[in-house]
Amino acid sequence: MKLTPKQATLLTLVVLIALTPFFFPSGYYYRVGALIFVNGLAVTGIVILTGYAGQISLGHAGFAGIGAYACALAPVHLGIHPAFAVVLGALISAVLAWLVGRPILRLKGYYLAVASLGFGILVSMVLNNERELTGGPDGIDVADLGLRGLLKDFGMDLTNGEFWYFFSGLCLLLGAWLALNLYNSPTGRALRALHGSEIAARTVGVDVARMKLNAFVVSAVYASVSGSLLALQNKFITPDVAGFMHSIEMVTMAVLGGVGSVLGAIFGAGILTLLPQVLTVFAEYEQLVLGLVMMLVMIFLREGLLPSILRKLRGTGE
Repeated sequence: MKLTPKQATLLTLVVLIALTPFFFPSGYYYRVGALIFVNGLAVTGIVILTGYAGQISLGHAGFAGIGAYACALAPVHLGIHPAFAVVLGALISAVLAWLVGRPILRLKGYYLAVASLGFGILVSMVLNNERELTGGPDGIDVADLGLRGLLKDFGMDLTNGEFWYFFSGLCLLLGAWLALNLYNSPTGRALRALHGSEIAARTVGVDVARMKLNAFVVSAVYASVSGSLLALQNKFITPDVAGFMHSIEMVTMAVLGGVGSVLGAIFGAGILTLLPQVLTVFAEYEQLVLGLVMMLVMIFLREGLLPSILRKLRGTGE
C-alpha cells in the first residue's frame, strides 16, 4: 500500500521519536531531543506562515515569550494550573497576532519583516524592563507541570528527561498532523494560491487579507505553545526566549530544512539544535561554522536540505 505524503511524514516522525532513544549514549540526549521537538513545533508554525502563505515574520519569538511567561506568571498570580497557562498563553498570542497582524500584513517583503521585528523587540523590552513582574534579565522560575507524577501513579516512572522527550514529541506530532491536514484543505489551497500570486488569488475569490491574517494567528499559536513547553521543561525562563536571535533561529531552521515542507523544517530544527552540541570542540568558531553551513545550503540547496536531498534521490532512482 502506497502511503500519502501526509502519512509518510507522520510515520517518519513516529519512527524517529520511538526508535532514536535506543541510540542515546546517556540521559542527557533526552533533553536535546526534547529541545529539537520544541523547536520543531515552532518552525512548523513558520512553515504555515512562510511556506504556505508566503509571509515573512522576524518577530515570532515574541509569541514564544508570551507563551513562556504565561506559564511562569499565570500559576502564581491567577492560581491556575500550568497546563491551563499554556492555553491562556496561546489565546493571548492569538489575540495579539490578530490585532498586530491586521495593520502589518498590509505590508510586503522587507517592510513586513521589519514591522514584525518591531513587535518582537517590543515584547522583549517589556519582559526585560518589567522587573517586578517578570524578573527582568535575571529570569523567573516556572511551576512544574505535574504530569510526570500523574504518570507515576499509573506505573510509568519516567525520568525528567524521558518525560519531556516523549511529551514534546507527542506535541510535535499533533502540531505536524494539524499543519499537514491544513495543506490540502480549502484554506491551505487558498494560502498556497496567495503565496504564488496575491493578484491571481484575489481574482479567483480568495480573501487575501483574511487568509494572511489566519496564517499569522495560527503560526503565533504554534510559537506560543513551543515557548510554553520550553519554559515548563526548563522550569526557568529568561527574556532571551523572546529575543531577536530566537526569531532568527526559527526562520533559519525552517529555511535550512525546507520552509515549504513540514518534515523539512523539523529536519532543519534538528540540524541547528544538534550542531552546537557537535561543534563544542570548535567553541570559538561555532558561529563561523554555522554561518558557513547556511551559505552553502542557500547556494547549492536552495529548496532546503531535506527537499533537495529527496529530489536528488528520486532523480537517481529514475
